[in-house]
Amino acid sequence: MNIQSNFSLKAYNTFGIDAKASYFLEINSIEDLRKAFQQETHPKKFIISGGSNMLITQDIDALVLHINLKGIEVVHETEEDVTLKIMAGENWHQMVMYTLEKGYGGLENMSLIPGNTGTAPIQNIGAYGVELKDTFVSCEAMDVQTQTLKTFTKEDCKFGYRDSIFKNVVKGRYVITSVTLQLTKRNHKKNTSYGAIEAKLKENNILDPSIKDISNAVIAIRQEKLPDPKVLGNSGSFFKNPVIDKETFTSFLEKNPNAPFYKVSESEYKIPAGWLIEQCGFKGKRFDDAGVHKNQALVLVNYGNATGEEILKLARRIIKEVKEVYGIDIVPEVNIIK
Repeated sequence: MNIQSNFSLKAYNTFGIDAKASYFLEINSIEDLRKAFQQETHPKKFIISGGSNMLITQDIDALVLHINLKGIEVVHETEEDVTLKIMAGENWHQMVMYTLEKGYGGLENMSLIPGNTGTAPIQNIGAYGVELKDTFVSCEAMDVQTQTLKTFTKEDCKFGYRDSIFKNVVKGRYVITSVTLQLTKRNHKKNTSYGAIEAKLKENNILDPSIKDISNAVIAIRQEKLPDPKVLGNSGSFFKNPVIDKETFTSFLEKNPNAPFYKVSESEYKIPAGWLIEQCGFKGKRFDDAGVHKNQALVLVNYGNATGEEILKLARRIIKEVKEVYGIDIVPEVNIIK
């Protein structure tokens, strides 16, 4: 095992935070991962994958294991659909592009989401009316204590809005090694219900979009609204959109009749966190090298040399002000590493 010491993680997190790992090891196979957990020289282990859903606020005094498992395999196929097993280290967007090139439908609305496939089930990633759970079959994960592999079905994962069993009940106990998805080969269930997609398709005079057309529209929208992490450090949407009960919603709408919202159920409503943050005056604001993106208030950015602590301080300030002004709690979507 090629364990490196005092290793910079700047290239391994999309915020571009220059935190150090006491020790670092690249994981290229299931056997590598098993051996890494079995070795006792460095008892503390820390898992990192695409680094897209995390904010590192300090150096990590542990053996950091970078999950770099690669491969896409067809495990079942009919005339109607195909089931793919995708290894955890596969880049999510590149994998989506692969499925579209093959003519497989189901992931087009989630084009250009940063990160790797193995972390997708942890927060049930989603975009533009589609979530991972819509195509998810199962995932395999290694028990960090026993180094055995376990299969989690969709039901086992207990998916919710940006939530799963991996974020709470079994947090830290398993490392996802592969994800199995079922995609359509024909009769695709195309979802263009989000206004931004419909508007973009209309702008391009596309009346009967293909799955590739939908993907292209989503990519264009995301590129207009969201900064490229390779150019400007960020982790995409930093906050979850808050879901509030009907009583709170009624009171909120009386005071803010023009506020956008989405009805989740008869008793729950979702308010866009970006709108709340923008109304509080944070959109486009910069505080030294930490800031809020000029095109999307949901995105916190690192203008170059911000520390994780500085970005976290800004996040806490935003949370406090939204609560004071609107009485609504917003919470981070990203994993804060303290």
